[in-house]
Parts: sequence; structure tokens; C-alpha cells
Amino acid sequence: MLSSKAPRSAALRSLAAGAVLTLATLSLSACGGSSNTTSTAGSTEKIGVSLIVKTTTNPFFVSMQDGAKEAAAAEGVDLKLAAGKADGDEDTQIQAIENAISKGDKGILITPNGPSVVDALKKARDAGLFVIALDTPPDPADAVDITFATDNFAAGELIGKWTAAQLDGKKATIALLDLFDDKVVSVDYNRDQGFLTGLGVDTADPKKNGDEAKTGKYTGGKGGDYEIVGNQASQGAEDGGRTAMETLLSSNPDINVVYTINEPAAAGAFEALKSAGKEKDVLVVSVDGGCSGVNNVKSGVIGATAQQYPVKMAELGVKAIVEIAKTGKKPANSEGLDFYNTGVELVTDKPADGVKSITTTAATDICWGK
Repeated sequence: MLSSKAPRSAALRSLAAGAVLTLATLSLSACGGSSNTTSTAGSTEKIGVSLIVKTTTNPFFVSMQDGAKEAAAAEGVDLKLAAGKADGDEDTQIQAIENAISKGDKGILITPNGPSVVDALKKARDAGLFVIALDTPPDPADAVDITFATDNFAAGELIGKWTAAQLDGKKATIALLDLFDDKVVSVDYNRDQGFLTGLGVDTADPKKNGDEAKTGKYTGGKGGDYEIVGNQASQGAEDGGRTAMETLLSSNPDINVVYTINEPAAAGAFEALKSAGKEKDVLVVSVDGGCSGVNNVKSGVIGATAQQYPVKMAELGVKAIVEIAKTGKKPANSEGLDFYNTGVELVTDKPADGVKSITTTAATDICWGK
């Protein structure tokens, strides 16, 4: 998990810099004698790497696969792809981890679908595989050797600060469209809690969504009153986002702020708002920054999104395992964090004073690290 809110905020980096990182820019340190780093210098055998993503129904993870395939081709890696049947499918991921161990892979890249995969990851590391998480740090963070990811708390914080500025002192009646309601994953609570912190709403348990006061004052921007209508799980999918939004609108039709875990959920939420004739009266914010999501910002479906880089995460992951196999060196975490920060930028065509952002035109040029 992230150790505190202050280091997260301090760790915000320019997206443009994060998007062009190569393995040469990683801070490397000697691994020292672990079976994870046995050198294969001089061997003609391809290095085996398994990429295990959450699901292929989300274009974010399809882009991650594309980045890994391109890097694997360049590095001469034997890449195997696996994915959960849906976001949250831990069993299929566990089976893919078992397969990587039995095939003698050198490393695993994984976007964990939940806490149940942690024991399987330990088994893989005990078997000598180097394990890298992408996008979603596991809990605990040291369940993997390293994580390449967006600072998800910082991503949420950016869209929260932007929202506060746009409200201009008006009451915020908030709907929170999270990922799950039946399991706890770091990407879910970090984005949600980051958003509320950026908005200026006091949070309680940093690893739990929905336990903050339902009414009170937000302090971001000019400050004002807030009311949280509720949290609903979207499963990170468009149909889930629509259903979640419909449920919350039935509780309170006066919602004027909608936080969403990702852009598919945001697209679904917008459809529900449009059906209710509310689409022009609500600020919708999200996290992802994919090309379609950026287009939705440009067209007004989403007011602002925090852009991240799945292609670059995958490329860095493949290159890191190759480097470990050849030299025994491994990458180090970003300073002050328990993961390697791949960067984030706020994307909007309605900039707010004091909140750094890029336009949709600039974001289109770099969406998902293309």
C-alpha cells in the first residue's frame, strides 16, 4: 500500500517524462545471489515471461498486452499471455501463475485481480521467478519484487482538485462509482480516496471506501458543502457504470458530481445521466487517459481524466526481466514510494487555476504511451 498521502502528492511527475522512460533510466541495484537473478548470459534459449492481465474486455489491458508483445519481439522474449475472464477473476490468474511456474518462466508480469493471488505469487517467487505487478500494486506491496504503476492516489487527487475548482463554491452532491464491493484492491481505494482528498473531503480508513462522513464541508477550490449519495461497484465496465449510476440517481436525482474508477464506467454513467436528462448538469471525472477516453473528454462526456500509461508499464516490465536474466540487476522503487511511478497527467480542455493539466490534443498524441 502507499505509506502516506504526502509522499503520493510529492511523487507526482510529468507524464511526458514518464511516457518516454526506457529501462536505461531505471535506477538499478545489484540483486545479490537470489535464484530470481540467475544470469543467462551466453545462452541462446529465449527468456520466458508470462503477462497475466485482469481481463481483455477492457481496452486498457489490451493495450498493455500490445506493449508487452512489442517489447518481447524486440528483446527476443518468449511471451505468454493470460487474462481473467472478468475483472476480479482471481482463479484464472492463479492458474496462469501455476502454468508460468511449471513452464520454467523467468518472470511474471501481472495486474492482480484481488488478494487471493498473493499466495500464488509467493509460490512463484519461491520457485525462482521474478514477479512484477503492473498498474495495481498488491497488498502488501512486497508480495511482488516491484510494481510499475501510476500513482493511483495522485491520479484521484488530480481529478478531485479539478472538480473542486469547477464547483466554484457550489454544493457537491457526489456519486462514487468504485470498482468492487466484494473485495479490496489498492487501485480501487487509492483512486477513490485520492479523489475525495483532492476535493477536500476528510477521509477515514485510507484502505476503505465509503466510511467518510456523508455530509460536511469540502475545502478544495473555494470550498463548500458536500453530500455523498453513495458508493456503487461498477466492475470497471460500461454496463456496470450505467447500472451503478441509475441506482444512485434513484436515491438522489440532484447528483452533480460523479467520480468513476475508469473510463468504461464513466461512459456507462454518462448514458444513465443522458437517459435521465441530466448529462449537462453533472461533472463526470475518471482515470485512464485512453484514446477513446480522451475523445470523451473532448466531446464533453467526461470533464477531466487522469492519464496513465499501460503500454509503457508493460514495456518496462519485459525489459526489466530481461535485464535481470542477463545481468542479475533489478529496478528500484521511485524515491519515497513502494512502487516505480510511471507518471500521470490531468487531461481536460477546461483548465483550473493551480491544477496542472494538458489538453485533449496533447493527450491524444501520447494516449496510453503510443
